[in-house]
Amino acid sequence: MQQGISSATDTRKTTQRVIVFGIAAIVAILGLAAVLLFLNLPDANAFNARVERIFTENDALTGTGEVRLLEVLAQSGTAFSDVLTSYRVIIFVLLIFATALLIASLVFLVTIIMLNRRIGEIARAGIQVASLQIDRAQNAVLLNDMEFKLTPAALETLSVLAEARMDNEVLSGAEIEATISGRNAADCDEAAGATRIKRLRDALGNQMVSELLVRNIARRGYVLAIDKDVIRIA
Repeated sequence: MQQGISSATDTRKTTQRVIVFGIAAIVAILGLAAVLLFLNLPDANAFNARVERIFTENDALTGTGEVRLLEVLAQSGTAFSDVLTSYRVIIFVLLIFATALLIASLVFLVTIIMLNRRIGEIARAGIQVASLQIDRAQNAVLLNDMEFKLTPAALETLSVLAEARMDNEVLSGAEIEATISGRNAADCDEAAGATRIKRLRDALGNQMVSELLVRNIARRGYVLAIDKDVIRIA
């Protein structure tokens, strides 16, 4: 148990480090991109400076039409400056939004990986059962502190698995069907026993509990993944 706690603590610390480094990398990359982007944007006053230069170099332009043209150019430069300034603000907001999305994606990704790893550890370790009491009279099973009401058929399947576990046996689907029906295993179909296992898992309700409690061993059969000493059948 101490090893499991230590493993969970190490996983948590590793996850925290990954998140911190990932966020730092995202902020650094986007910060560098923002600096390069703003440095390469044209100067907002470049157009106005060019128009002012035209005014200075062409002081001989005194005609009404020529002066009007220069005024239009000056107004265009002012408009260009205002638009470019607004673009800078929009780009800055978009960069902040992109940073937030990338950080959120990183956190969600790491969380999913951590949960999948934890679920894998639970699946490998099996469910921790302190007591399993089967009450045929009440059609009920008490698993730790959880009580499940089962159908007679599901309870019979669980009882067969419990008795097999106490004898350190792994039962195939055909053997489960043969034990319950009283027929010879050679005359029973493997799928019939698998159907009984599925109905038992459905009756238990909690998918994770049922999958971890009734384990399927490849090419061998089904077994209760618990200590045989905790089983009580009444």
